[in-house]
Amino acid sequence: MISYIKGRVIAKGPDYIITEAGGIGYKVYVAENRLPSFPVGQEAELYCHLHVKREETLELYGMESPQALEVFETADNISGIGPKAALLIASLGSMEQLKAAIEKGDVAYFAKVHGVGQKKIQKIILELTGKLKSLGQRKAKSPEDKEAMDALLALGFSRSKAREALSHLPANLSSSEEKVRGALKAMRAA
Repeated sequence: MISYIKGRVIAKGPDYIITEAGGIGYKVYVAENRLPSFPVGQEAELYCHLHVKREETLELYGMESPQALEVFETADNISGIGPKAALLIASLGSMEQLKAAIEKGDVAYFAKVHGVGQKKIQKIILELTGKLKSLGQRKAKSPEDKEAMDALLALGFSRSKAREALSHLPANLSSSEEKVRGALKAMRAA
């Protein structure tokens, strides 16, 4: 699974950039309002989510921070919200602005997300309430944490069960393989 890319931007489209890392060009969808942050020829650093579309197409979505990635993944798991809308939600503003809008139930804040009506906005606010309270306080996910999460999801575990198992691992486990083994042992023991 691809969870982090750092490389030079070699091309841009209306809603994506192509980043060259290790001799390979990756097409990464980014929010349109974030495109100016990625000038061609400059280095980009993206926290990514690999989305499987209809079991035949792989799409890579990139955010500038682990917190924005977490917002994206939380929003993408809401029924009726796809990855493009989740990307817009994650890029509406700062994490503080997003958390404040959720706490206030500010429907107008989310109205900027194209193709999402009033009912879906209310559902987004309801689903995100409580899930993002500690967002700014959590330690940033490393690429190894993301790889371990992706591996557990690929093995068929639910996101909540995988997150729970990974959150209780000792700090001395550094590689994604060690984290997956530790999480599997913890789930087997439970």
